[in-house]
Amino acid sequence: MKLLYITNGINGAGGLERILALKTNYFIENFGHEVHILVLNEGHLDPFYDFNAAVQFHSITVSGNPVTYFLHYKKQIQQLVGQIDPQVILVCDDGLKGFAIPQFISKTIPIIYERHVSKEIEFHANMSFLQRTLVKIKHQVMNRLGASFDRFVVLTAGNLEEWDLKNTVVIPNCLTFYPENTADLSAKRCIAVGKHGYQKGFDRLLESWKTVQAQYPDWELHIYGKYEEDQSLIRLAQQLKVSDSVFFHQPTKSIQEEYLKSSIFLFSSRFEGFGMVLTEAMACGVPCISYDCHYGPSDIIQHGQDGLLIPNGDIQTFATAICSLIQDESMRKQMGALARENVKRYQPEIVMTQWNELFNTVNR
Repeated sequence: MKLLYITNGINGAGGLERILALKTNYFIENFGHEVHILVLNEGHLDPFYDFNAAVQFHSITVSGNPVTYFLHYKKQIQQLVGQIDPQVILVCDDGLKGFAIPQFISKTIPIIYERHVSKEIEFHANMSFLQRTLVKIKHQVMNRLGASFDRFVVLTAGNLEEWDLKNTVVIPNCLTFYPENTADLSAKRCIAVGKHGYQKGFDRLLESWKTVQAQYPDWELHIYGKYEEDQSLIRLAQQLKVSDSVFFHQPTKSIQEEYLKSSIFLFSSRFEGFGMVLTEAMACGVPCISYDCHYGPSDIIQHGQDGLLIPNGDIQTFATAICSLIQDESMRKQMGALARENVKRYQPEIVMTQWNELFNTVNR
């Protein structure tokens, strides 16, 4: 089957790029599909993750004011779809333009939308009433356009609540790895993974860590993710006087090794589309402490069994949970072992089969 993915770019170090590499590689290597990826403005050059050499990349050039940008986008996508003649189109674009694609593809090609984030990603603490109103109007437009897709795929049961659509399907992200070895959970080391920014909530993680450091000064927190230009988190760590035990690292392709060297994974996001790093940590046998944010953690973690879910934003309870796992190695190991077992439901052979069945269904 010939598949065409439409996205903005695949050269970043984020979750969408990571899962797209894994999925397209799997489709080629295990199902024999022909995979094309369409990106904007050479967004396929120097990818952070490894894509199969058989993936065929296409780049279109877009620029100018919003009207010019969209017209160029529309025209070039129409041309490439005509050239490639795919059997299924998959749209991985969280912006408004991606929702319009079924409106200008005249051929009767099944089109699937993949939603990788929560709507909450567009809301921020300091937004004005006007800004919030405009985002809500945008979401109403997205919901109306979303009905035009043959299927609208979300990652969790919680994500279904955000969309008033009849074409929704839940297919989670799959595991990116499942190592033979597991973390022994003896290292005095916690880990967090994600780019610096409001969504990931590392500011409130550092607030919690201040309490942890006061009780367990020999434990360390390692945060892996792309720095914000203003380096505000680094300054915050200095202000909270936790810099001696908090270490910031740029993204790494060998993140699996960092999980295996750690004893607790900390997930402080304010909101998510899924939380793939939770499943990665669990695959390495590392117990997770996560805010019960929208959406993902409550689908992945069974509270008190293979990890801990904390009321979203309760900084002190989050700190207490960290301390409880630090002081109880037996609990860490029990949770870590069960986490590794429970996360098997996200193995690629399970999740990718769901995708392949969906392709066959819409392509009948």
